[in-house]
Amino acid sequence: MASVIHYPKSRRDENAVNDYHGSKIHDPYVWLEDPDSEETKRFIEQQNAITMPYLSACETRENFKNRLTEMWDYPKYGCPIKKGAKYFYLHNSGLQNQSVLYVQDSLESEAQVFLDPNKLSEDGTVALAKRSFSDDGEFFAYSLSHKGSDWVTIKRYPTGDKADGTETDLNLNQKLYYHVLGTSQSDDVLCAEFPEHPKWSTGAGVSDCGRYLILTPHEGSAPFNRLFYCDLKYQEGITGLLPFVKVVDNFDAQYEYITNEGTLFTFKTNFKSPRYKLINIDFSKPEMSILRLHKITGERLMTFPLDIGSIVEHFGKRKDSEIFYKFTSFLTPEVIYRCDLTQEDPQPKGIELDGSHPLYLFGYGGFNISVTPSFSVSRIVFMRHLGGIIAIPNLRGGGEYGETWHQAGCFGNKQNVFDDFQYAAIYLTQQKYTSPEKITIVGGSNGGLLVGACINQRPELFGCAVSHVPVMDMLKFHKFTIGHAWTTDFGSPDKEEDFKWLIKYSPLHNIKIPESGAQYPALLLLTADHDDRVVPLHSLKYIAQLQHCVGSYEKQSNPLLIRIDTKAGHGFGKPTAKIVSWHIHLCYFRNYRLLSRWTDK
Repeated sequence: MASVIHYPKSRRDENAVNDYHGSKIHDPYVWLEDPDSEETKRFIEQQNAITMPYLSACETRENFKNRLTEMWDYPKYGCPIKKGAKYFYLHNSGLQNQSVLYVQDSLESEAQVFLDPNKLSEDGTVALAKRSFSDDGEFFAYSLSHKGSDWVTIKRYPTGDKADGTETDLNLNQKLYYHVLGTSQSDDVLCAEFPEHPKWSTGAGVSDCGRYLILTPHEGSAPFNRLFYCDLKYQEGITGLLPFVKVVDNFDAQYEYITNEGTLFTFKTNFKSPRYKLINIDFSKPEMSILRLHKITGERLMTFPLDIGSIVEHFGKRKDSEIFYKFTSFLTPEVIYRCDLTQEDPQPKGIELDGSHPLYLFGYGGFNISVTPSFSVSRIVFMRHLGGIIAIPNLRGGGEYGETWHQAGCFGNKQNVFDDFQYAAIYLTQQKYTSPEKITIVGGSNGGLLVGACINQRPELFGCAVSHVPVMDMLKFHKFTIGHAWTTDFGSPDKEEDFKWLIKYSPLHNIKIPESGAQYPALLLLTADHDDRVVPLHSLKYIAQLQHCVGSYEKQSNPLLIRIDTKAGHGFGKPTAKIVSWHIHLCYFRNYRLLSRWTDK
C-alpha cells in the first residue's frame, strides 16, 4: 500500500463568502457547482486518475470479481400483476443489464416478451422507470430513464401513431393533465394545478371501481399529504379543471389509498398513530373510523406466516381471489408467494469474539424510511470468503418505529442519528465482534451524509468509510434540483434557527485535523455525472476541502479518494454491469485497506 498519495492541487476562491444570518461562511470550491465547466471536468479527470490505480491494486481483486459475478448470475423475478385476463411480470435471467417485462395468458402458459429495455441501448443505461396498465390490460403506459437520470420520458404501448412524450418530474409548479391516447400532447386538458403552492407535488390515482379520482398533494419529503377527490361520474367529459372535494385540507398526516366499497374508502394513515393504522372514510360523510380487521365486515381473512425478512413487492385487487407477494431476507434472494383466498434465534454460530473480524456497518436514518432485511450477493461473499460480519442498526430518523422515531432524527434532532451510528460501532467493538480499524461504514444519499458527519466527528471509530451520492453541503442543498423537498427533514438554512443546527454538522463545513493523533479513516466517495437528485457538487466540494485540509497532514496515511461514474445517476435504473462494478470497487477498496484474507469455501 502506498504510504504517500499526492493529491491534485485544486484552485481555491478565497473571495467566495456567503452571509448566513450575520455569519460569514467561506465557499472556496463554489466553482465545482458548475458540472459543465472545463475546470470541473479537469478536476474529475484528475481525481479518477489517482483513484482507479489504487482500487486495482487489491490482492483479492480477481477472486472477488469472479465470485461476485458467479453468484450474481441467478434468475430474478418480479411480483406478477394481473390486468384483464393476462399476467405481467419482470424477469432477469441473471446478468442482463435491465429486467425484461413478460406477459402470459395464465400462470401455466408460456411467457412472451412484452418489453425488453435492453434493446433500447447498447450499454444498458436506458431503464424502465414506471409502468401502468389499463384495467383491461389493453393499454400500457411507461416511462424511461436515461443514464440514471430522474428525468423520464413517458411513452405508451401499443405504439400506434407516434406520441409526443414528455419529461415529468418538474421541480416546481407540478400540474395534472388528462391525455387521450392517439392525440397530441398539446391537446391535453389541465385537470388540477396549485399555482399558489409551487412546491407541492401531487400523486393521482383512480379508485378500484374507476369512479373516483383521488389526489394527494404533498410538500417536501415528510410523510404528510392532503386528500382530495373528484366523482368522475358526474363530469360530462373532462374539459377543464375538475371540482375536487377536499376531505383533508392540511398536512397533519399521511393518507395512502388501499381500496373502496362504494363511497366507503380505506386508507393507510399515521393520523394519531405514528406506527400507522387502517381507517375508513365515507366520502358521503367523511368522518374517520379505524379498521382493525382485514375485511370490511370485520372478519379476519388470513394471517401470512413469515420468517424474519421483508415483503418488498405485493399485488392484489379486491375483485381478484389471488394475492402475490415477494419476500426477501439477508439469506434469501427472493421468493414469490401466491395466496389463493378461495382456499383455506441471536448469536451467530461458531464466531470467536476476539475483535478480529472485518465488519460492514450500514446506516441511513432519515426521511421516515425503514431499513429492513434484504438479500445482497456482495454481503454474502464478504461473510463467506472474507470472514466478515454485517451490522445494520435502525437509526432514529427512519421509519422503523413510526413517526415519533422519525421525528427524533429530524431538524434539530439530527445529531441523534449520528450518535446512534457511532454508538453502534462502539458497542460492536466493546463486545469484541470487531475493532475500530476493522470497521467499514457505508451509506448512500442521506446515509452518505451520515458517513460524512461521523468521520468528521469520530474518525477514530472507523478504519474505512464509503459514502456514495452523499448530501455534504447542508447550507446549499436546497438550491439544486429537488433539494428544496428535503427541508421537511433537514430544515432550511434560510431560517436562522435551522441554520444554527445545520452548520454544526454539515460535513463540508466541519472538516478539521483530528485530535489526539488520530487520522481520518480511509475514505472512498462515489458519485455519478447524471445524479440529478443529489448533484455531484456535494461530493466534489467535500473531497476538495478534505484533501486540502487533511491530505497533507503528517499522520494521515489513509487515502482520501473519490470515484465519479459516467452515464449513471442516483442509483435507480443502473444496469447490472454497473451494479456489479460498483460492488467490486467497494470491496477492492475495503479489503485493500483492511487487509482481509480470502478463503475459498
